[in-house]
Amino acid sequence: MLVKATARLKYVSIPPRKMRLVANLVKGMPVEKALNILNFTPRLAAHHIAKTLKSAAANALSSEGTDHLKPEDLVVSNIIVDAAPTAKRIRFQSMGRVFRYKKRFCHLTVMLEGEMEVPEPKKASIRGRKKAAAAETEEVTAEAVKKPVVKKPAVKKKVPRRPAIKKTEKQVPRRKTDTKAKGTIKQSRKKV
Repeated sequence: MLVKATARLKYVSIPPRKMRLVANLVKGMPVEKALNILNFTPRLAAHHIAKTLKSAAANALSSEGTDHLKPEDLVVSNIIVDAAPTAKRIRFQSMGRVFRYKKRFCHLTVMLEGEMEVPEPKKASIRGRKKAAAAETEEVTAEAVKKPVVKKPAVKKKVPRRPAIKKTEKQVPRRKTDTKAKGTIKQSRKKV
């Protein structure tokens, strides 16, 4: 069974012409080999294509599952680089002049294909189906017959009480007064 997966990266700040130079390197290659080539390509576009390629592979594996589809089976079927809206910029020059230039952007789409292994379902005979159904009902009835286990409540241990403390007369804490401090205050008032 053929599996298809895509991933898109929009508004990349690289001109489409420069992105296509790198994209043409890896078209039609297996994903692992394409990633190896992109890792050693000294262009900024290679980083963006590798990132989108990994995302497309993850999309394929998540949609189909790793039981039937292996990453080694995925192949880059197509890479489409479209032009995005162009931004107009200015560069200031001498004597009050301004030069205009266009900052070009692009959209990147990576498409993968892979062959998925589909195991053939086992055909059970009518007798086998009846036996399986009977065994299933026996298990259900056996579970219903079992008595539920009742847990006994935990016994609380008795803790001896502390002896009651006798209330005695209220003891007022003694206040310490500084006689010297009071004397100095009084003396200072008299002098003023």
